Amino acid sequence: MRTLYRRSVAPIAALILAAASVWVSPMALAARPNVVLIIADDLGFSDIAPYGSEIQTPALSALAQRGIRFTNYHTAASCAPTRGMLLTGVDSHRNGVPNIPETIPPEQAQHANYRGTLGHNVVTVASLLQEAGYHTYLAGKWHLGKTPDLLPFRRGFERTVTMADTGADNWEQKPYIPIYKKANWFADGEPFELPEDFYSSRFLVDKTIEYISSNAGDGQPFFAYLPFQAVHIPVQAPQAFTDKYMETYNEGWEVLRKQRQARAEQLGIIAPGTDMVDMSTTADWESYTAEEQRYHAKRMAVYAGMIDAMDHHIGRLINYLKQTGQYENTVFIFTSDNGSEASGGDDPRSVAMKIALAEQGYVNDYDTLGLKGSFNTIGPSFASAAASPLGFYKFYAGEGGMRVPLIIAGKRIPSSARLTNALAYVTDITPTILDLTGVSPPSERFGGHPVEPIVGRSLLPLVRGDVERVYSETDTIGYELGGNSALFQGDYKIVLNIPPVGDNEWHLYNIVKDPGETRDLKEQMPERFERMLAHYRQYTIDNNVLPLPANYNPAFQGIANGTLDRFGSQILLGLLSLIVLLPFYLAYRSKK
Repeated sequence: MRTLYRRSVAPIAALILAAASVWVSPMALAARPNVVLIIADDLGFSDIAPYGSEIQTPALSALAQRGIRFTNYHTAASCAPTRGMLLTGVDSHRNGVPNIPETIPPEQAQHANYRGTLGHNVVTVASLLQEAGYHTYLAGKWHLGKTPDLLPFRRGFERTVTMADTGADNWEQKPYIPIYKKANWFADGEPFELPEDFYSSRFLVDKTIEYISSNAGDGQPFFAYLPFQAVHIPVQAPQAFTDKYMETYNEGWEVLRKQRQARAEQLGIIAPGTDMVDMSTTADWESYTAEEQRYHAKRMAVYAGMIDAMDHHIGRLINYLKQTGQYENTVFIFTSDNGSEASGGDDPRSVAMKIALAEQGYVNDYDTLGLKGSFNTIGPSFASAAASPLGFYKFYAGEGGMRVPLIIAGKRIPSSARLTNALAYVTDITPTILDLTGVSPPSERFGGHPVEPIVGRSLLPLVRGDVERVYSETDTIGYELGGNSALFQGDYKIVLNIPPVGDNEWHLYNIVKDPGETRDLKEQMPERFERMLAHYRQYTIDNNVLPLPANYNPAFQGIANGTLDRFGSQILLGLLSLIVLLPFYLAYRSKK
């Protein structure tokens, strides 16, 4: 049964249930918690201090000390599918976002559930909370559609400032890759121009504080969704934050990966004796010259500075809530949309790369790396360290692509630092928020049309210590994204990763004892493997998972889709001109 609140008389209002006249006192209304949902972009499993990082993240460390850390939480391995599931609790193949729209091939895009934009057959958690009397705010990345009906202002958010693309520059309003004509920013559903003094993390927190302040004291709780651009490419940070880490990464990615493994074990994030795989894409640090090592170390220093800056601005938001008396009634949820990003290569200063960056108005010189006008990445070798001790990274279904931090802290959460190794999944976030706020999930219809049911589960019983896990040993969670596939059941996972990094073969791992996915159990446990594979096949049938076309390559598909999207009218005009002029040309040639 869905609950409705009459918002215009909030301080003295009575709560009205949709199907019954049940009155709730103003005191009960005020007791509902605020919720701040914070999403980092492309943050690796061990990229913050509570999970073993050397990067200074005092704000997130403080939240971890008064809440719960999940060590076995999984997302999709790419941004838009994660965001669609995070905000609806519905599988990506049913909510319209099974992949980022930039890389969906035309053979799939003709199907309604493969558009890469959030369908109207699902309800966002923001819509449900807004209907229940919450103020709902968004400041940050959306990437679920940029037409007016798909922007967050029409999907349950009362106030919004959002970047609608897969990524954008952090210092100015310009696209970071040439498939976009411009960086598409919107505020409350209308095109928006960024201020001159823009830096993404600072600006997004400023807007979040502005929105919360605009309704402070009216008696209504708020839901603030804060999806940062950090640390998506281009990796950029203010110099003062980068300077902290200029000597930190001089020993290279192999040493860093082992250091993080050791710290994660000490913190209890991974089991003692956890092994790591050696990724084929990780280069030999010692094979580089001293000057090359210096450059690579700074790439990672900027990355660390960007995470540090994000944490700094999260701390500003927390301090604001403390100063205004709202902190004690706020629940914080922090996570990442997927694992670390490996693009950029380990030779980013090639002539070809410099020419390509210059076309976009970028440089990647050492002295200005991370500053305005600079394009920076960390490449596959440091990306592997960012995911330590896990294998693989963004886009792939290995643990490094899917397993990320999740911290829940605040009112109604036991206040001592705790860890849980219970399996959790991105579709669990929406039902957890609904459970926290006392709001019912949608019925079979919402807004006058049928909607998909939520498939995730509330983590609140686990968070409160009432249960040890919310998924039983027999429950399954299926997953597919761009041909990379997985199925979770109990402590086990079957996984298939496609080339060029994967081998296109199914494997079976115990991801509790072996989160590094180093010991394939397929031959030792053939019955379990076949049973889980049968569950995966059923998952693809139940969720209309479509096969990929032969020789699918997400990078090439992204270039093709982007070119058509940006230059489509010119391409079409050229083809029409060719069709019209070709007969005349052939006639001319026949007379010669």
